[in-house]
Amino acid sequence: MSQAGPLTVLCVATYEKGQDFLKECKRQGCRVLLLTTEGLRDADWPRDAIDETFYISRDIDRESLLKGVSHAARTHRIDRIVALDDFDVEMAALLREHLRVPGMGETTARYFRDKLAERMKARNFGILVPDFVHTVNDGQIKAFADQTPLPWILKPRSQAAAIGMKKIERADDLWPALEDLGDRRSFYVLERFIPGDVFHVDAIVWDKAVVFQSMHQYGQPPFQVAHGGGIFTTTSVPKHDPAWAALERINRDVLTTFGLVRGVTHTEFIRSAADGRFLFLETSARVGGAFIVNLVEAESGLNLWREWARLEIAGEEGTYRVPQVADRYAGLILTLAKQERPDLAGYTDPEIVFRVTKPNHAGLIVASPDESRVRALLEQYSARFQQDFYAFVPAPDRPPA
Repeated sequence: MSQAGPLTVLCVATYEKGQDFLKECKRQGCRVLLLTTEGLRDADWPRDAIDETFYISRDIDRESLLKGVSHAARTHRIDRIVALDDFDVEMAALLREHLRVPGMGETTARYFRDKLAERMKARNFGILVPDFVHTVNDGQIKAFADQTPLPWILKPRSQAAAIGMKKIERADDLWPALEDLGDRRSFYVLERFIPGDVFHVDAIVWDKAVVFQSMHQYGQPPFQVAHGGGIFTTTSVPKHDPAWAALERINRDVLTTFGLVRGVTHTEFIRSAADGRFLFLETSARVGGAFIVNLVEAESGLNLWREWARLEIAGEEGTYRVPQVADRYAGLILTLAKQERPDLAGYTDPEIVFRVTKPNHAGLIVASPDESRVRALLEQYSARFQQDFYAFVPAPDRPPA
């Protein structure tokens, strides 16, 4: 490190996650500060990796947040500010701007949180996206509805996963759905629903270059699982599949266009069933949720939380190199479970490398050098999970308080 003394890293986490990031920062000799919510005071944080924790209310206003963190900065020289969850990206960018800490500012953060900003930026640079319209001007909405085939998807601009999305099957349902939003209407985007296969690319960016990419295909689109039910699965895309090269190109185009200097990303694309073209759906400056970070580790040997910590610590003046990666196929299966503690003891195949232990969830990750074996296991487990564990609760309209 070019400066005297260890770096101080402020980690913003208003949801319980990022434990491996915190541990790696401490292992690298950093002073680690955690900014989280009062509701997570008793969460399973790695206390021995955290030097000091600051608690805020989940609904803290902008000025109070800036004042509170600025007060802490009187006695802590803050060198890095990192958002560990999608919902914290804008908060971290605000704090960086105010304290002039290196890293993503508020403008760039918009491209990794705001679905309208993402679509406009991508379209302006020639990246394919579904047809869309901002749900603010009546005339533009009417023109979109007149020209765009049904169905449509009404999406919040700044939520994660499938929270708050609504599928519009009939034109007559559009205006009542917009009316229901009230004065929140401008915080949504309406886009054409594109049938097809959905993929996610999990990547590492260093010095504006994509230095690692991991490609996976969802068994069913996440929207379908979240709103219509079903077992969630995602599986490695083999490098010999033409989809791998196509995803590599479009993902690099997106991340280069959006201007990320360093970090980890989780980006989703759809391959249109109509013409086979890949379209950009959304991206985020974080590791993937739903145990995708564990899936990538099973496949490649890389833990994206730890790699993210390493490159953040390196910063503008340091160096970062991706470790040598393994070459395996991996698959993830996950479902809400009707049991609080699902019993997975009956699943004994040697390819199982990870078992989900989250309450009311059943999940496994399998890995093998044989692609067909991974796919066969996920197919078998999907049928068994449906019988043994499956429960369904529709995605909420807003994130939990």
